[in-house]
Amino acid sequence: MNDSRRRRSAAATCLALTGALLAAGCGDKASDSSTQADTLTGAPVKVMVWDPEDTQGSAQPGVRLTAQAYEKWINANGGIKGGPLKVITCNEKNDPDEAEKCAQQAVAEKVVAVVGSYSLAGDRYMPILQKAGIPYLGGTGVSAAEFSNPLSFPVNGGTPAVFAAHGQQLVQSGCKKISGVRYDVAAAAVVSQFLTLGAVSAGGSAPKDIKVPLTATDLAPQVAAATKGSDCVSVIMGTASGLFVKSYVQSGAKTKLASVVGNLTPELAASTGGAGSPLEGAAITGYYPPTADAVWKDFVQAAKGTDIDTSNGANETTWVAFKVLTEAAKHLPTITSTTLVTELNTTPGINTGGLTPPLTWSESTALPIKGLNRIHNTTATELTIRDGKIEWAKEGSTFVDVRKMLTAMSAG
Repeated sequence: MNDSRRRRSAAATCLALTGALLAAGCGDKASDSSTQADTLTGAPVKVMVWDPEDTQGSAQPGVRLTAQAYEKWINANGGIKGGPLKVITCNEKNDPDEAEKCAQQAVAEKVVAVVGSYSLAGDRYMPILQKAGIPYLGGTGVSAAEFSNPLSFPVNGGTPAVFAAHGQQLVQSGCKKISGVRYDVAAAAVVSQFLTLGAVSAGGSAPKDIKVPLTATDLAPQVAAATKGSDCVSVIMGTASGLFVKSYVQSGAKTKLASVVGNLTPELAASTGGAGSPLEGAAITGYYPPTADAVWKDFVQAAKGTDIDTSNGANETTWVAFKVLTEAAKHLPTITSTTLVTELNTTPGINTGGLTPPLTWSESTALPIKGLNRIHNTTATELTIRDGKIEWAKEGSTFVDVRKMLTAMSAG
């Protein structure tokens, strides 16, 4: 990979942290669930999902696959109010122009909602959806517009919540001196800000900020800087976190590793020794319970025989978003974009079966921070890597709410 391409890829990976993937651009690629759909007699519920695929940077094909798996699963289980779910997919290719085309197609198709999608180009697609009155439900939190536009209904707290909770988890687990390793770009600096907020609010000191050049391939200098005098190192490099772990292993360092979900993965643990990996015991902060938890049984079952990584945060968010769509639709006499938006804005709480706390988007539950006021769910989960798998950090663990911490930051 040449330097310019590596920079684009690394930058896209970092941008995906500021929040949590078809040869044709925007094409009607409805899933082949006709066998189940043909037995359903209710009105079809047409939605859209988009993600970048076959591209440099943040490819997320699992988002489309998860949407299609949910379509097949729900249609085999009665559909939505007796009607078939129809999912249209669009490849936005990590290209703002393509993302805009996806939004234009959503309008042309008259979809009820765009659900569980992934795109960095929120400033391009959200105005189009807003003008048409189409809600963006449960986007994966990688675009600032998702946390500010009134037609966006995020199901998690994105970067602010998960990294504030991560800093808190590290301090409470005994990390007195923390280093955070991230790419040297502005988007990752925002991540560092919330990590610091969590650590300091929990009584710890501000983490040491270790920056990695976008073109770096040997991270020995960063490993040395991060592990020197630190109890724990939080690796915040997205899918490139393996670069740091490789240099870490070569260095012989023993400092504890940690991160938020999606950085230090079970696959990375397996490739570095499984239960004997340096990732064993790492503190991992997520948005949801671990997929080993029974609350994910339907997703795990629906993903069997597919290429879906059920531990991927974007895939999990897509499943949660479709659950929200299904639950909200139960209360609608007619399922339209307008009725769905009204229901989401006024619901006292949508039950996701334990995947999240009950979700609301009323004015009273909004996070009172300009630019983040569409964040309503400010919870996170404290996890760990145990025997090479992501599990609850402690038996009996549940959601941790960092609303007071974030609100205090705003007031300060």
